[in-house]
Amino acid sequence: MIAIVDYGVGNLFSLASSLKSVGADVAVTGDAQVLRRSEKIILPGVGAFGDAAALLRQDGLDRAVAEEAGKGKPLLGICLGMQLLLERGFEYGEHRGLGLIPGDVVSIKPAVPAGYKIPHIGWNALHFPKDRPKSPLFRHIREGDCVYFVHSYYAARCAESVIATAEYGAELTSAVQRGNVYGVQFHPEKSGAVGLAILRAFCEMEETV
Repeated sequence: MIAIVDYGVGNLFSLASSLKSVGADVAVTGDAQVLRRSEKIILPGVGAFGDAAALLRQDGLDRAVAEEAGKGKPLLGICLGMQLLLERGFEYGEHRGLGLIPGDVVSIKPAVPAGYKIPHIGWNALHFPKDRPKSPLFRHIREGDCVYFVHSYYAARCAESVIATAEYGAELTSAVQRGNVYGVQFHPEKSGAVGLAILRAFCEMEETV
């Protein structure tokens, strides 16, 4: 069973529907015990980093997610959920993340040329680092396949964990991985067949020891 963490930050119906369409058994839950019984965990999220981090900590869900990831359970963060995997977020102040992946979450604005619209909304091609093997999260897709983004902040100072980038006036982090912990800045549930292929690959992940 894949547990989607429900901590009050977004409509989770489309994500649950997409996972079910690739054959996954899904539970949308805010119960830490259900997270512990699950085989895999997905941490979604939309909105501001600080507010989401506070909500995640409110019922101890942050500890449950971190503990289960520490045991080797596959974890996938999506959009703001990916950002929360990092150490710090600098949206309206400085806020502590889960610290599962080294790095910070910072504004896109200084990174892209003047005149580029923020938030970054739309379809962009994924590019995989050429100095390392392609992540198993992308086993079913190809270099240049497009996915759908909606974000104003991105993961920075995390080069060793970057498994995909996208060009938006600059090469921005699109996905990260550290062992069994994965994060994607884009929305696979809004990315058509490519997004479903990424979710299918996550469903196929095995727990690591």
